[in-house]
Amino acid sequence: MQLGRGLRRRGQAARALTLTLRFAGGTSWEKTRRLTEPSAHDDDLRLLAYQLMGTAGLQRGRLTGIAPKGDDLVDADQVAQQISLDTAREARLAAEAAMDRIRDKYGPGIIGPAATRRAS
Repeated sequence: MQLGRGLRRRGQAARALTLTLRFAGGTSWEKTRRLTEPSAHDDDLRLLAYQLMGTAGLQRGRLTGIAPKGDDLVDADQVAQQISLDTAREARLAAEAAMDRIRDKYGPGIIGPAATRRAS
């Protein structure tokens, strides 16, 4: 999710996430939900976005746009880091930081899903 990377690059964390869904008929749906703690991590923001999409009750609507937006932003330096015993989460956060460093050095398109890569 590009939202998390943008927040991390600016040294910010979101306390809430607003998800806007746009439909083919020109209508839109918007919902905001607060995070349990401020975060700029992709997993936290993605999970909340999926939860919000679940509350939309999509059935047969033709979706033409999805726009997540971080709200109620704070300085990442002000966010307390809790000690975690979840080694899988800690590994994902370490990988996220490493991917940010690689993207900063080589460009934003250098890392992505393997399924989207073309064979040379």
